[in-house]
Amino acid sequence: MPHWPNAYPASGASATLKLLNEDFIVTEMPLQLPSGEGEHIWLDIEKNGANTAFVAQQLAEAAGVQERDVGYAGLKDRYAITRQWFSIYLPKGETPDLTLLQHPEFKVLSQNRHLKKLRRGDLLGNRFRIVLRDVSGERDAIEANLKAVASQGVPNYFGPQRFGFEGGNVEQGRAMLAREIRVRNPRKKSIYLSAVRSLVFNEVLALRIQQGLWGKTLAGDVMDEAGRPTGPLWGRGRVTTADQAQALENSVAERHPTLCDGMEHAGLDQERRALVASPADLSWEWPQADQLVLTFSLPAGTYATSVLKELLRTTEPDRHTENEPEAAE
Repeated sequence: MPHWPNAYPASGASATLKLLNEDFIVTEMPLQLPSGEGEHIWLDIEKNGANTAFVAQQLAEAAGVQERDVGYAGLKDRYAITRQWFSIYLPKGETPDLTLLQHPEFKVLSQNRHLKKLRRGDLLGNRFRIVLRDVSGERDAIEANLKAVASQGVPNYFGPQRFGFEGGNVEQGRAMLAREIRVRNPRKKSIYLSAVRSLVFNEVLALRIQQGLWGKTLAGDVMDEAGRPTGPLWGRGRVTTADQAQALENSVAERHPTLCDGMEHAGLDQERRALVASPADLSWEWPQADQLVLTFSLPAGTYATSVLKELLRTTEPDRHTENEPEAAE
């Protein structure tokens, strides 16, 4: 995978990330809470060492339903302690008490009924508490970047989790769109399309940074609700940017004709995504000389790895074995 550029000067520092599951704590911020009535059960779950899809499978089995009847708002990291909501469609019969479910990797904290299924993206965002261990480098350089991030945000890159182990999801997506392979599994097809779409977005954002355009607006930019420029999530339909912004985006599309043409024919529509992610309530402390603890919130669809990338270089224990996107979204 490409090494996409940072917005701020490299601190030269490094640290270990996710040495322990409790070093990465994520709490989902829901759009709404269950009302107490309806055809769906909503479950507040804390998981430790399990991925989201696995928990959904276990819930379906415990409730005696199909996996398609289980909903959740976003994928959460496996090697972490995360708290998120799930829903189960159970319109009839007795309501099982799933708070009694025993599993070493997750527990049901509460359950209540609600009127609708929980769907992907149905969340405000996520709250993070991250412990970075074995920090080496200049503390002043790290803190200078922390202050810059707090005031100006970070490039809203899709995180490496989106692309799979060693970029495997991108390569599978490219082969699929080039019709070198046929992917029948709808879930895998969606993962591969998301990976190549995310790659093109990241390439647009990277080019803007390379051209010294971080924090600047180009002629023809499409702005988000906060008044900041956006980048393309490629698909069919007219590109909504104009002038310089459109020329820059088209130059990236010309580098990836197989991906962009394929996405247009795969049924994806043109969408936009903010180029800047702004962590809220960012704070930090140094409990030890080589340990940094960060807390912050991010909107739905943005990645904590994009914040860490601007602060220092992180390494994780080598335990990724499959091309599955797991990240707080």
